[in-house]
Amino acid sequence: MQGFVADLLRSQDALVEPIEPEGLDVLAPASVQRALGVGELSRLGFGSTLPSGAQRVGLEGDWLDRFDRLLGTQGRWSRRVLSADAKMPSDPERVLGHELVLDNATFRLQDMTPAWTRYLVMDFRATAVSDDKRDFVTRLGLNLATGALPDAVIMGLRPVLDQTEDDSTVPVGADLPAMWDRERVVSLIGRALPPRLDVTLDPFIRGLRRRLARDQDRLHRYHNDLYSESTGRAATLPEGDPKPVREEQRADAFSREYRAKLDDLARQYATRVTVEWVQTLELVMPVHRLKVQIRRRKADRTIALDWNPLARRLEPPACEATAGMERPRLVCDDALHLVVPEGLAPCTGCARAFCRACHPAACPRCGVKQT
Repeated sequence: MQGFVADLLRSQDALVEPIEPEGLDVLAPASVQRALGVGELSRLGFGSTLPSGAQRVGLEGDWLDRFDRLLGTQGRWSRRVLSADAKMPSDPERVLGHELVLDNATFRLQDMTPAWTRYLVMDFRATAVSDDKRDFVTRLGLNLATGALPDAVIMGLRPVLDQTEDDSTVPVGADLPAMWDRERVVSLIGRALPPRLDVTLDPFIRGLRRRLARDQDRLHRYHNDLYSESTGRAATLPEGDPKPVREEQRADAFSREYRAKLDDLARQYATRVTVEWVQTLELVMPVHRLKVQIRRRKADRTIALDWNPLARRLEPPACEATAGMERPRLVCDDALHLVVPEGLAPCTGCARAFCRACHPAACPRCGVKQT
């Protein structure tokens, strides 16, 4: 934190001097003073022991919000241009057969040529609030040339991005795909981000469920013992004695209290997740583009897939219905859309299978909306 704050303040033309123990003396210009709410000369501390007269800076409190105000839009969008070895995969047919798995169609490689592409690598911060609060970062990568969502390829490029110097100069003659319009990108994010968030949040949600089950079991044991004790006493008392009525009333009260405590637990463990876009990296680099013919019965369709030479992987096609990550892919009969099995699932109304990419709103046969 101390190093981050020092670098940030220096980038904003502040004079910064490290002091012991774990502190900074800061001479801040007016813009930094307004954003951080500090004076012209201030002292900041970051460790368990603060320098004399220092303000404590940490993840708690509102310091991250202050730094956000200071950063503004800086770093929200950047471009990196990567160079790569133009060597093609030695056996493109084998590479294609490994990554493109179609259960109800065939495919054939028609051509492979060098090309350029641009990725949008978008980072989102997800905040999950329940009985605990956690922040997560989810990354979504999009190939603007093919529409692929190459999660594994983007992860494979992280070491390369860390080891290479920043370069935003696009080589002369590089034919880049056009930038998608905002509506198209937002629509894709709306389909692609939820399944990836489910994967990111899964350990946190499983932990919540374990604690919820533990607390429910504790409540059940406690109230069940009280309830059993009251009903047991009522059963042993002689007929005509007024005490059994009181014991039954006590048992009903324990039952009502148990249900109320369960409702309190449900509210305590209810989880609210908010998602915020953090930044986007436009990544430009050369690839090898495979032209692939998809055949289903008597119809065919040609698609493009990119082989990334830095990650040394072929990018699988995105599901055109859900943008999900599952494999294999199925091919629909109408437009030969490539979808995950869920995208060709039977209708919940008439049980007839149909393509969710062709008919995203409702079943074309019975009109029932799908959830």
